[in-house]
Amino acid sequence: MFYSLTGKLAHTEPGMAVIDVGGVAFKCFTSMNTLRNLPALGEKATLYTLLNVREDALDLFGFLTQGELNCFKLLTAISGVGPKAGLAILSEMAPETVALSAAAGDAKRFTKASGVGPKLAQRIVLELKDKVKSFSSSGLSMEDVIPGGPSASGNMAQAVEALVTLGYSPSDAAAAVGRLEDGLPVEELIRLALKSFGSMR
Repeated sequence: MFYSLTGKLAHTEPGMAVIDVGGVAFKCFTSMNTLRNLPALGEKATLYTLLNVREDALDLFGFLTQGELNCFKLLTAISGVGPKAGLAILSEMAPETVALSAAAGDAKRFTKASGVGPKLAQRIVLELKDKVKSFSSSGLSMEDVIPGGPSASGNMAQAVEALVTLGYSPSDAAAAVGRLEDGLPVEELIRLALKSFGSMR
């Protein structure tokens, strides 16, 4: 229903930001990651949003980047990960860290988020890693999607895998990573690729 909100940042508190759009103030539940990067109160801000409809409430979630919103959607699609746990994870980890941790099978990293125990962390990693497996079983290899293949840059191959884990198609992920410098660290490649996805929308 709402793609994004742009207006004056009227209020913030842990887990929440309020955007005043033409005199109507929208309360958006959000992550600490987004809150840390918002402008000062009274300044113009844009949040990418998701409206969660429940029987007894309409909850609006807002994020500073399209990448963080997509990561939130992906996390909350996993059984046992509700909006509260999704926000807790994104308060502890940036989307690129979520992707890297899942691709590396690092379930322990997810347990740092409030309310995420070892069993749930393991489920998150398994479900996200399945996306990489479906990429592998599609018959495509890194050589097919990255010019020069993984030998050109192991970091680029890891970045593409992590983006596939986040739900992007192998071709889109490879195209976004392929435009970047191959000497960059993996997390930086993922961050810049996510930024480019946001700017293309």
